[in-house]
Amino acid sequence: MNIVVGTLIWALGGLAGAVFALPFRNAKGWRYESYWLVYALFGLVLFPLALAICTVPGLFGVIGQAPVGTLLLCAGFGALWGIGGLSWGLMIRYLGVGLGLAIGCGLCSATGTLIPPIVKGQAASLVADKAALVTLLSVFVSLLGIVFVGLAGKSKEDELPEEVKKSSVAEFDFKKGILVALVAGVASAGMNFGLQGAEWVSAEGVKTTLADIAVKAGTRHLWAGMPVLVVVLFGGFVVNLIWCLQQNAKNKSFGDYAAIAKPAAAKVVFWSGLAGVIWACQFVCQKAGESFAGDIAYISFAIVMGSSVLFSSLTGIFLGEWKGTGAKTRVFLAIGLAVLAASIGIAVIAKML
Repeated sequence: MNIVVGTLIWALGGLAGAVFALPFRNAKGWRYESYWLVYALFGLVLFPLALAICTVPGLFGVIGQAPVGTLLLCAGFGALWGIGGLSWGLMIRYLGVGLGLAIGCGLCSATGTLIPPIVKGQAASLVADKAALVTLLSVFVSLLGIVFVGLAGKSKEDELPEEVKKSSVAEFDFKKGILVALVAGVASAGMNFGLQGAEWVSAEGVKTTLADIAVKAGTRHLWAGMPVLVVVLFGGFVVNLIWCLQQNAKNKSFGDYAAIAKPAAAKVVFWSGLAGVIWACQFVCQKAGESFAGDIAYISFAIVMGSSVLFSSLTGIFLGEWKGTGAKTRVFLAIGLAVLAASIGIAVIAKML
């Protein structure tokens, strides 16, 4: 029943991805780029590094045993994710929330889940036996659920008064939106490319991973994925750092940091940092859950993404964001949530075959 534990951990990661932004509601008084940099510092550097130091004996020695090229590749994929993440806002600007998230999450989940094993020359493992086929089915069911939730969001937008619609998607442009969605969805999948890419062939001809080295150093299997997580997230942090500082210069908002000793600023730092920690937990859970998954670990990203859409929709219901919507919208939403929940169950069944 280990896959049940692994799936539950992935689902917790999805929950973290769904609610991480809630603390931002209390981060008031700073410009967006300033509190986003605090979020990135805590979520992409301080928290994962602290967790890895506490769980991986000789962390920097473990990371240092990997070839420089492998580390740069993982960090590069993290940077690619950073670029994709910054593109999401532009995608929603052109397509709206419902259609944008449906396309973006679908592309991100599909490419991030299916491409890594194909690139590694393990494409045959995706259809190797009944268990693999059912696992693949769970991925596509998850994508279907995301599509239905996206349709619910689009239907909700269509129900809005014309003046509200124009204010929320004033620059609707399907062609531009699709182009940006392709960039955002595929680039954001760089996170999983990096997390699955820390392996190389040693001088003795043996395939080795950072996780293997971490375990040999005395790390529990549950935390063996922390070294690669540190490397990948650092790559993402570099991109976010450059963007935030550029926005600080453009908007003349460096003064936010100068006021950091004031009580109001401390509150902003606390809530922004908390958002970063919660966000990072989704990928901590992804790597931790993989220790229970064996040869189907590659589906972790799809389950985390699907769970994130599932829980974000439930959070929206709890916060009243779907209040007053019509029957069509609610049917789409209900189908989407049911299908996403079913995809998680199918993944569990696949491992039991």
